[in-house]
Amino acid sequence: MINQELINPRSIVVVGGSNKTSKPGGNCVRNLLNGLYKGDIYVVNAKETEVQGLKCYHHVSEIPQTDLAIISIPAALCLETVTILAQEKGVKAFIMFTAGFGEETEAGGILEKRIAEVISNAGASLVGPNCIGMLNRYHHSLFTLPIPDMDPFGVDMISSSGGTAIFIMESSIRMGLRFNSVWSVGNSAQITVEDVIEYMDEHFDPETDSKIKLLYIESIKNPDKLLEHTGSLIRKGCKIAAIKSGTSESGSRAASSHTGAMANPDWAVEALFRKAGIVRCFSREELATAGAVFTLKELKGKNIAIVTHAGGPAVILTDALSKGGMDIPRLSGTSEAEALKRKLLPGSSVSNPIDILGTGGPEHLAIAIDFCEENENIDGIAVIFGSPGLTRVYEAYEVLDQKMSACSKPIFPILPSVSTAWDETDFFVKRGHVNFSDEVGLAEALTKVLKTPHPLANNLELKGVDVPLIRRIIDNIPGSGYIAPESVQKLFKATGIPMVDELVSKEWNEICDFVDKVHYPVVAKVVGPVHKSDVGGVVLNIRSKEHLKIEFNRLMNLPDAQAVMVQPMLNGMELFAGAKYEETFGHIVLCGLGGIFVEIFKDVASGLAPLATEEALSMIRSLRGYNVFKGTRGQKGIDEHSFAKIIVHLSALLRFAEEIKELDINPLLATDRGIIAVDARIRIEK
Repeated sequence: MINQELINPRSIVVVGGSNKTSKPGGNCVRNLLNGLYKGDIYVVNAKETEVQGLKCYHHVSEIPQTDLAIISIPAALCLETVTILAQEKGVKAFIMFTAGFGEETEAGGILEKRIAEVISNAGASLVGPNCIGMLNRYHHSLFTLPIPDMDPFGVDMISSSGGTAIFIMESSIRMGLRFNSVWSVGNSAQITVEDVIEYMDEHFDPETDSKIKLLYIESIKNPDKLLEHTGSLIRKGCKIAAIKSGTSESGSRAASSHTGAMANPDWAVEALFRKAGIVRCFSREELATAGAVFTLKELKGKNIAIVTHAGGPAVILTDALSKGGMDIPRLSGTSEAEALKRKLLPGSSVSNPIDILGTGGPEHLAIAIDFCEENENIDGIAVIFGSPGLTRVYEAYEVLDQKMSACSKPIFPILPSVSTAWDETDFFVKRGHVNFSDEVGLAEALTKVLKTPHPLANNLELKGVDVPLIRRIIDNIPGSGYIAPESVQKLFKATGIPMVDELVSKEWNEICDFVDKVHYPVVAKVVGPVHKSDVGGVVLNIRSKEHLKIEFNRLMNLPDAQAVMVQPMLNGMELFAGAKYEETFGHIVLCGLGGIFVEIFKDVASGLAPLATEEALSMIRSLRGYNVFKGTRGQKGIDEHSFAKIIVHLSALLRFAEEIKELDINPLLATDRGIIAVDARIRIEK
């Protein structure tokens, strides 16, 4: 619950405020005063009569009616204090700095829950406990530094961790980012990261509100809420980047399938962020850099021009951008480029990077930028301009300031001399600009921003999917566990997923009759053991009846063998698709190239079911091995739209058969006859 008393309170009481600014309560009082809060400030401290020039009350029962209470006292005193404030003093918003609750002990968790219940029953908001507080343009209710420059069109930051929020602000301020609000939700006893995003979405005004959100999330308690409201904000014109920490460990449940062994919380987060359109970051510096990229004009293509007076950094930037899939198009060889070269100093290069030389001045910088602005093959301009310590660069930064406002294309300023040219860089940043002092950090964030898809459709595509038949098949399967191959065949047929002809039997005569129809060569597989390959249960390229007889007998004598499956031997590129059910997230769908791509390189993309064609294609195109789909070194490419159709139909199956907990299609073969499922396993829980 987020209310107006939390956002813009008319009065604030700091319980535990003091004259010692080395303590949270004292530092918070100082921040409120320095932040020029316009309402009434009350302080409660049993040992003081005046705190930082403010009247001090000895007990919360003595204060006037108050909108917002900031709690900075020992945990054992909090329940009684909060109860008086909520029930007797009309407090409708609480920010609790106090730690020692659920993050430490079970008893602390019980106390935290009781406090939250008192506050919620009073219809009040609670931020925390165990947080650094919050700040916005109305009040600076936090006990830490730094306090960033506040701007209604600055960044909104929401963080699970107070310490992380501080360090993200440190990085962001150095780059020139300004802030509209900072939320540190701590233990999230009432208000979570998702709740803040929901509030921002439901109260969003495109004329007055910030359009940049940076998130640090330690626990996604409600994925559906996060997906709904981040996607909604991005559709309204916002840009969101986020770090989700704590995704390195695999799920605790043992997984018997290939998909189950691979799927982990990280795949779920990746899938959710892709569907929402969130730029995923992995470090504080990367998050701040993405936020700085968001403040600039939108890059609408991947062709970048680099203007520099230092060759080395330009080469480093070229390499980093190229690695990320950006293009640095060659510009020399045209009459326009030759005209540009004549305007620059002798020895300058116009090939791209455009090197105006270390002796190039502001006028040469302006000429080069104008050339890039007018060139139709350029989508964005990176400018590297520092100081060698011989001259001051105020005039060059004046030019850069003017061009960033006048040009229609985004200009990315890389001003690396943060020591030698500190004054000039500070002058530039105070003009309202950001500075990417590291070219590689910019390149990595910029390519990630450009590659992140917009919020993707969540529509079910059911053409070719027989939902009633799917339900009848599932309902008629007895019990839980891996289902029989014939049931897999029936489900795939009802779902519209092509599957190779096959026969499962323990009768030799039936096997022979089937092979006579499909012809040699064939594949034989044991039915029964979960991991066929581990027990020698897969035989390829059987070309004669005699060979088939030998392998049939061997396979039937393997431990746990129930039957033998026979299929025609197909050739083609191996693909992989699968799914796993994750608590809170639902079904995660995985896809990728098969063979070593999935086994060794783990080149897999993930999506949250249900998936529409657009999202399935986005998953496929995000694969590192995607060039294989387009054909390489004389090999025929793969029909990505056919693969996407299978992924979409698979997600529809999962939507109407929630009993499916693990599913493998490995391999899918891209053959001359299309993409066909060769082997599949499905585990259900009823």
